[in-house]
Amino acid sequence: MNRTAVRAAIHVAAIFAMYLSAAMLIPAATDLYYGNKDWRVFAFSALFMGGLAAAVALATQGSPPQATTRFGFLLVNLLWLTLAIAGAVPFFASSLELSIADAFFESVSGITTTGSTVINGLDKAPPGLLLWRSLLTFIGGLGVIALGLFLLPFLNIGGVSYFKIESSDIEDRPFERFHTFAVSLIGIYTALVVICAVCYAAAGMRGFDAINHAMSTLATGGMSTHDTSFARYAGTPSILWIASLFMFIGGLPFSIMILFVVRGRTDALRDPQIRVFAGYCIVFAVSVAIYLRVKLGMPFFEALTHSTFNFMSIITTTGFASDDYTRWGPFAVACLFVATFLGGCSGSTTGGIKAYRFLVLFELMGNGLRRLIYPNTVQPVRYGDRTIDEDMQRSVVLFMAAFFVLWAIATILLSATGLDLMTSMTGALTALTNVGPGMGEIIGPVGNFATLPDVAKWILSAAMLLGRLEILAVFVVFTPTFWGR
Repeated sequence: MNRTAVRAAIHVAAIFAMYLSAAMLIPAATDLYYGNKDWRVFAFSALFMGGLAAAVALATQGSPPQATTRFGFLLVNLLWLTLAIAGAVPFFASSLELSIADAFFESVSGITTTGSTVINGLDKAPPGLLLWRSLLTFIGGLGVIALGLFLLPFLNIGGVSYFKIESSDIEDRPFERFHTFAVSLIGIYTALVVICAVCYAAAGMRGFDAINHAMSTLATGGMSTHDTSFARYAGTPSILWIASLFMFIGGLPFSIMILFVVRGRTDALRDPQIRVFAGYCIVFAVSVAIYLRVKLGMPFFEALTHSTFNFMSIITTTGFASDDYTRWGPFAVACLFVATFLGGCSGSTTGGIKAYRFLVLFELMGNGLRRLIYPNTVQPVRYGDRTIDEDMQRSVVLFMAAFFVLWAIATILLSATGLDLMTSMTGALTALTNVGPGMGEIIGPVGNFATLPDVAKWILSAAMLLGRLEILAVFVVFTPTFWGR
């Protein structure tokens, strides 16, 4: 990695920070409209970040470097770190008087679409700050989709973008039609947010809440404008079903939506990961609904509503909650714990392990078992009716290994800060999978992360970023090989 590439990556990150500083004027205008004095916070933050970013951009001007894999890795990490730091400035300067650790945690939770929070009293928080949290999830969700569709598949560390496995012209020239696909992505994503907001408002949600929750729902970010999250709407089943539907849409591969809009490709719906994703959503939701009806005597429709909503929220790594599901009984809690690992589809806004990795992993296991009986057979690893190449197989195995090792390390580190095992274990898991709430009295669905030590918040912030960038994209930057010639 040469200095020219590092300078160019910093230059691109600075340009990005300038755009982000301009976005701070939206919550500034919101606070000004509602007569809240925190509009000055966002105006100052926009001026400060914009000026700093402009100075860095001017200082790092130069000829662009050659587009290489190393440059791609460095740029991805710098962009997300820049977004996290810039997003934290308004939180730190706000009237909530958050510490640096709290402000950074809240920003990282937003951009990684995790949904964990350290803020108490959301119902009385400045409206501009609430909107900023939602905007960060909106931007983060869009960035996550772009990461999964355009970058990770071509860096050979994950993703089953249909741009790569379905279309040879895109595979050979991945960025030739980048502008077309990028415009389609932004258009579809924004249109879905608008439709979701309209549906929320029609179902009885206040306009401001509808806009914020819509951004957070499509981004599967889980940032609510209320301390009680969707428990506030527990008596309005239509709102919970609307949220469940749009969380499910957020968990679908946006590559298919883009292919449908740009090329009219309905055959892309045969993607096997969609069937797996929908399958485990239905199985978990219905099974626990029956359990709640039999065990707790809850009316079946009510049980199905809450079960569907909360499982959709956990599986898609959104993090909303309509009830304290840790009190539903051991079977339900065990199912919710397992659901924390799952995630949606590749190229969606969700985190977690994701459905396509399970497909590849079980295919590898099946082939391994068959070779125990027939050692000399050579069978390809298949994804539906397609053969998975060795790069994809290796990336899945590497990710799974890195995920569980990192989970163990994060759990131990959190325990060292004085947290109990349940909080440490589920906190590390929910950060890596970008789910949001953990389990237990402290960080469960009715709690938050405010009382955790600052050291624990830094650890969780790092884990959220690692999970969002698929772990390997971060690890590779810290290897000696990456910086060698």
